[in-house]
Amino acid sequence: MLGTIVNTGAILAGSCLGCAVKKGIKEEYREALFNAMGLAATGLGINSVVQNMPDSQFPVLFIVSLAVGSVAGAALDLNGKFQSLTARFGAGQLSQGLSTAILLFCMGTLSILGPMQSALYGDHTYLFTNATLDFVTSMVLASTYGLGIAIAAAVLFIWQGSIYLGTGFLAEFLTPELLTEISIVGGFLIASSGLSILKVKDCRTLNMLPALLVPPLWFLIWPVVSQWL
Repeated sequence: MLGTIVNTGAILAGSCLGCAVKKGIKEEYREALFNAMGLAATGLGINSVVQNMPDSQFPVLFIVSLAVGSVAGAALDLNGKFQSLTARFGAGQLSQGLSTAILLFCMGTLSILGPMQSALYGDHTYLFTNATLDFVTSMVLASTYGLGIAIAAAVLFIWQGSIYLGTGFLAEFLTPELLTEISIVGGFLIASSGLSILKVKDCRTLNMLPALLVPPLWFLIWPVVSQWL
């Protein structure tokens, strides 16, 4: 799990450095950073959708995923519970920044395929590359939202560690087709986080997180459904 440990350490280091820098940033510059992060998240989300949409085998699956996931998340009030949890670690908009960080760190292809490559072949290239990207991202996020962004490192460790340990089972299930559908849904969620940061529309992205579970469930039942068609 060397790659995952390095990736986690990079987020912790970036968060600490960004928090140290934040103390010397004036309020007007912090507002500029909010706008920059909002635009960056929106752009990354749109890019993920545009890149993967042409390869989708189920063009309406992302619509169903977002609809079902949003309703399930609203029923569970994931956003409200997360707000209450993050309030213990800091005030302000930490929950918004932290939810964006978790999506950016965990939903990328490198963060999913990296632990699999590491477990199967001992190749940490994907995770080392991901660590570099996450270091910069966590530094910018922490300079905007504070040290609480470091909590995302624990989430990433659990996420990648679970994939690493379950690779024997997941390797056959995490097909390129499934990753494409997950990337599309994840792209929409990242873009919605960006819109929330920019205060264009509060999409309550956390309530939409269950949407990420719909594509895997669909790929589990599709072989059975296709036999009846």
